[in-house]
Amino acid sequence: MSAAAIAIAAGLFFDDFSQPDTAALQAQGWVLRQAPGHPGVPGARWAPEAIALVDDPARPGNRLLRLRAQTDGTPEGTVQAQACHQRRALHGTVAARVRFSAQPVAGVDGDPVVQTFYQVSPLAHDYDPTFSEVDFEHLPNGGWGSPQPRLYAVSWQTVRLEPWDARNQATEVVGALDGWHTLVIHVDAVSTRHYLDGRLIATHGGRNVPVVPMAPSFNLWFSPGGLLPPSAGVRVYEQDVDWVLHAPGRQLAPAQVQAEVQRLRQAGVSRHDAVAGGGHRATCDF
Repeated sequence: MSAAAIAIAAGLFFDDFSQPDTAALQAQGWVLRQAPGHPGVPGARWAPEAIALVDDPARPGNRLLRLRAQTDGTPEGTVQAQACHQRRALHGTVAARVRFSAQPVAGVDGDPVVQTFYQVSPLAHDYDPTFSEVDFEHLPNGGWGSPQPRLYAVSWQTVRLEPWDARNQATEVVGALDGWHTLVIHVDAVSTRHYLDGRLIATHGGRNVPVVPMAPSFNLWFSPGGLLPPSAGVRVYEQDVDWVLHAPGRQLAPAQVQAEVQRLRQAGVSRHDAVAGGGHRATCDF
């Protein structure tokens, strides 16, 4: 790496998913979930093989992280995908370029699929006061009590999983977001801010501000209510990720994030990790 690239990447985590395979991905700190549990369809399988690295058809030489989920309408026939990195993100910027899809790549449309980019800490127990989570959640087919397609920006105080009781602050952007989007999250001591394609869409505060380091994460899953019946056959959804970036302690505007990614790529940097470890176990499950 050149001196210029090192200067650019100081205090930064960046990954554009150019690894040759998922074994290399895991060797570099990514966890591909296989533990059962929340969220999603009870009894569904979280499958490491549902995550792959693929060539980008729109940009020769570029690679993408691909999450793939499918369902036949039954728990045993439902597969979900999740990838997370180390728990080091608290105050600062976390950003990613993500392709959401409004339609399945196979089968009929209509299942309540959830496509996400977020950061999260473990939930030690019901109403854990140190639980921290900040989300982008895309629901192209609606769900959670409404058929309306929408994007959620959510900041969490805490939660009880059973029976469900969420303590959070949420903002909705109505409409399906088919295609590529740049998602940026700022966290500081008093607020969280969500940016969609350079536009500030949510500012949250109070008890919903994170208090412990979180893991940058992606998952693709199905809401447990409202699956199409088994007679509809198998339905398959995909979500792609071009790159992810974490700048601790710095509130990078969306334009600055884009400029940082461009400089890294021009310098030939496909992955760089200059963020100190916090000693927190990487985990994707609850």
